[in-house]
Amino acid sequence: MSIDYTAEEMMTVAAARMLQNGAVCFVGIGLPSTAANLARLTHPSEAVLIYESGPIGAKPPVLPLSIGDGNLAETADTVVSTPEIFRYWLQGGRVDVGFLGAAQLDRFANINTTVVGSYDKPKVRLPGAGGAPEISSSAREVLIIVKHSKRTLVDKLDFVTSVGFGTGGDARERFGMPGKGPVAVITDLCILRPDPVSPELEVASIHPGVDRNLISASTGWQVRFTEQCGETGVPGAVELDALRDLKARTAAAHGVEGDEA
Repeated sequence: MSIDYTAEEMMTVAAARMLQNGAVCFVGIGLPSTAANLARLTHPSEAVLIYESGPIGAKPPVLPLSIGDGNLAETADTVVSTPEIFRYWLQGGRVDVGFLGAAQLDRFANINTTVVGSYDKPKVRLPGAGGAPEISSSAREVLIIVKHSKRTLVDKLDFVTSVGFGTGGDARERFGMPGKGPVAVITDLCILRPDPVSPELEVASIHPGVDRNLISASTGWQVRFTEQCGETGVPGAVELDALRDLKARTAAAHGVEGDEA
């Protein structure tokens, strides 16, 4: 019997599956937090979730509205200062995965969360960098989750907030970035991964019901598909039940779904 699910649920489940059991994960608010908490609820061995405000091992019963949400501190194993989170945990090499979102993303997985349009006279002023530049540079690896459109996956960023692979090639090494960088970009259409050499993002897996033409038409550059490009596994009943329960609890508590907070 087939299970009905939305494109956003497919994206969230696919992202949650990438968070390895027991991984120490530095989590961004919004879609990254939804996926990371779903992983915590569905993996046999819980991931350790860290937020910028200092909670370590947070287990929020509902999705947080912000990094200052009291549920994070109340359910954490411990809470430390923000400088300790960044200096000791992140820059000290103790964070396995950084989980980020983006307003704009280019072919080398560079992120813009600062402005749309010119910096001096922007069309839209976005929330800004927060800890994303440090996460993208120092986490052992980075996962990015975004909704797929030409407005988001663009040929050229209006502003580079956080560096993925810079201009490609060995840019990360030249910049002195210790982390591996983005290992996957999960969208509501597909999963993209960096080419081992270039490292331009390529489509590595297509979600069920999505075709290549739609992905190409929704991407701001001439996107390539890997030779081994396959189909993403459909969400399971346990994953969907956990995600829907989490969102229902969040809506009851806050009056909004976590991704919209």
